[in-house]
Amino acid sequence: MKESVKNESVQLATPMLFPYEPDQFWQRVRLIIREEINQFEKALSAAAPPVYQTPGMQYKPLYKIAEVCKMFDITRPTIYDWVKHGKLKPYKIRSRVYFLWQDIQRLLNPEQ
Repeated sequence: MKESVKNESVQLATPMLFPYEPDQFWQRVRLIIREEINQFEKALSAAAPPVYQTPGMQYKPLYKIAEVCKMFDITRPTIYDWVKHGKLKPYKIRSRVYFLWQDIQRLLNPEQ
């Protein structure tokens, strides 16, 4: 009877499909995933910022509030504060607010 129990426990073990122990296998999978994530993050950080170009023009004349926020790396409340203090002048076209490129240039280069 003891022999039959031993044989059953051996037969119940699943066959190994990989040349690694399960713990080693999952450790390697986690390592590969971490490496891929790190490479992806490096690629994102090295990516160039978007270039705003309009064909046939030297510059883009109007910028949306989100584009100005990205340009200066600031939040919308900061833009609203700049408008309130007269640093930027908003131009409303229908229900949208835009800012002129010349005004943005003045903020970037105050000595001009």
